[in-house]
Amino acid sequence: MSGPTVFTPALTPKQKAKLKGLANGISQRYLLGKSEPDEGFLVTVDKALEAKELIKVGLLQSCLSTPKEVAALLEAKLRCQTVQIIGRVVVLYRRSQKNPRIEP
Repeated sequence: MSGPTVFTPALTPKQKAKLKGLANGISQRYLLGKSEPDEGFLVTVDKALEAKELIKVGLLQSCLSTPKEVAALLEAKLRCQTVQIIGRVVVLYRRSQKNPRIEP
């Protein structure tokens, strides 16, 4: 994945509310199918977080993992934070190291 480990403080409720509002306008999702997130999926999501900072990951009905399990795995592997989980969609945030655009 990208760069050195960076401490990311937990998002406050006010910050989460702002990010949720911004996430409403995001229509593109990174879809996870039947298998667990593999290295290719993690690299794609990692690059998307660096470029966009706020993304949605959708779980197809065939996905065997729960949204909470996927969110926890992505948080651990990619050092991002879960903003919210709605149904089978996980909204993730990670501040860009090269070009930060969103201030939570």
